[in-house]
Amino acid sequence: MGNLYLVDKATAENALALAALDSDSVVVLIQDGVYAPPERLAALKGRVYAVKQDLEQRGLGGVEWATAIDYGDLVALVFQNKVLNFA
Repeated sequence: MGNLYLVDKATAENALALAALDSDSVVVLIQDGVYAPPERLAALKGRVYAVKQDLEQRGLGGVEWATAIDYGDLVALVFQNKVLNFA
């Protein structure tokens, strides 16, 4: 079980800073969190996901810096990890 960081704002510097120190981090970018700077996400040691619907609504489509997931996948991650909500 890792720590799941839910990030909904591109300016969620606190969440990304904490996740960068956490080797078991699971970061999920939701809503405007998909605008997080890719260079900040590259510094993370854990897994990075972005909600596919949020990417598409913002015209981002497929991205290389995160694995796209749907809301069903997000629910599964919530049950598998300890949630740290920065939304």
